[in-house]
Amino acid sequence: MARYTGPVCKLCRREGEKLFLKGERCMSPKCSLERKRNYPPGMHGRMAQFRGRRPTDYSRQLREKQKARRIYGVLERQFHRYFREAERKPGLTGENLLIMLESRLDNVIYRLKLADSRAQARQLVQHGHFLLNGRRTNIPSLLVRPGDRITVREGSRRRPYFKERIKYLDEGAVPGWLSLDAEALEAKVLKSPTREDIDMTINEQLIVEYYSR
Repeated sequence: MARYTGPVCKLCRREGEKLFLKGERCMSPKCSLERKRNYPPGMHGRMAQFRGRRPTDYSRQLREKQKARRIYGVLERQFHRYFREAERKPGLTGENLLIMLESRLDNVIYRLKLADSRAQARQLVQHGHFLLNGRRTNIPSLLVRPGDRITVREGSRRRPYFKERIKYLDEGAVPGWLSLDAEALEAKVLKSPTREDIDMTINEQLIVEYYSR
């Protein structure tokens, strides 16, 4: 399964904002953007902030698409498939796209605070630590639906990671479209997420314009 394996702090620097790709590190002084390295990566990155060029429409559309891809950890081909599927659904294409990305199983695990980042959530799913409707799954890209139940596998609950994690779970901190039983390590999808449930600063209309060129 293809995934990005390079340094993720470079991705935040390229987009000029925190994408929260490394969990707690992003909130600490170790974050690259906090260490006065808030310029793009590369040999010409430091000078780019002084050039003062106005971004073109294309560059703004491209950057917004790249930012969304990187936040959710999706590569280009898969992201393009999501967009084409969002186009076929009724409603606004941009909102449909974000709702599909938000409904990915790895993102749900992250939203439930069972992982510090989406990359960590993806790894936990791939290692088979979760059951979806009672069946073990290792596919991070599965899209959950209202009524789906997600539980930590019985054998995984005895692992130190989940024993420690349960101490910090907060049932009131999960989004309104999800519910969490912290003691049982079980969650339920109450409804499909809406645009208001997605708290990232993504301008989905720019993504639609990028693919509509």
